[in-house]
Amino acid sequence: MGLTIGVDIGGTKIAAGVVDEEGSILETCKVPTPHATEALTEAIAEAVRTVGAGHHVEAVGIGAAGYVDEKRATVLFAPNIDWRHEPLKDKVEQRVGLPVVVENDANAAAWGEYKFGAGQGHSDVICITLGTGLGGGIIIGNKLRRGRFGVAAEFGHIRVVPDGLLCGCGNQGCWEQYASGRALLRYARQRAFATPENAQILLSLGDGTSEGIEGRHVSEAARQGDPVAIDSFRELARWAGAGLADLASLFDPSAFIVGGGVSDEGELVLGPIRKSFRRWLVGNQWRPHAQVLAAQLGGKAGLVGAADLARQG
Repeated sequence: MGLTIGVDIGGTKIAAGVVDEEGSILETCKVPTPHATEALTEAIAEAVRTVGAGHHVEAVGIGAAGYVDEKRATVLFAPNIDWRHEPLKDKVEQRVGLPVVVENDANAAAWGEYKFGAGQGHSDVICITLGTGLGGGIIIGNKLRRGRFGVAAEFGHIRVVPDGLLCGCGNQGCWEQYASGRALLRYARQRAFATPENAQILLSLGDGTSEGIEGRHVSEAARQGDPVAIDSFRELARWAGAGLADLASLFDPSAFIVGGGVSDEGELVLGPIRKSFRRWLVGNQWRPHAQVLAAQLGGKAGLVGAADLARQG
């Protein structure tokens, strides 16, 4: 199969791109993300029609945040969109006249990184995305592992602290409450409130109060050497690395790929994650260690991955 279209559904915009067999994006377009269900479906179709004009496209892959069934057709549940058992594949196919595959967005991003990014050369890869929440994907034996019902790799909702912080999913103590962009911001605000003398750079980037600190301030302050910002990244990395050690016990991959907005800070966060991973890895003195790699495709991973998964049918 030649050209396919990948679609990445974001909170504010829908991105669509024509992708070739080498993972190169030939053309893209973006449309606003509507809130109403039917309007959203039509917006996806419009993005596909727009970007595909003038290209011989053979299939469409859609990355959607939420639980997607084992047939890659129905969105069982989406946390940020009013989709409950939504037959997205059928609805979009009717509008665009092309075969459609629906995939969880983190799975799509993981596949994109495995096939065209940091995972090249590896057959067994675990991907995590450290964004607002924590997502993931599993590739074992060169295959995306989705589980019996299609909803595997929801790593962010592994409970790591019994009776811990309340998560948006309704449970307490989920991993993403301790290793995510949201967690990083909480650490920074708490530390800046407790020791403002150590957070002068961080506080100066906002309105001078701990409540005025935003995520982008933490990154900027850390790059400028702010002790509280750096310590907040280290706390996030401690939890992230410990979680990777647990995943190593489950899957024994040759590489972990860390993506998402938090990973954009490079070694500021990846170095401490590797250190924590080695610290908590069971039998670490006697076993091979998986590599912990930075994702390479950035925000394109989900679109490219979805397009390639559509190519495979």
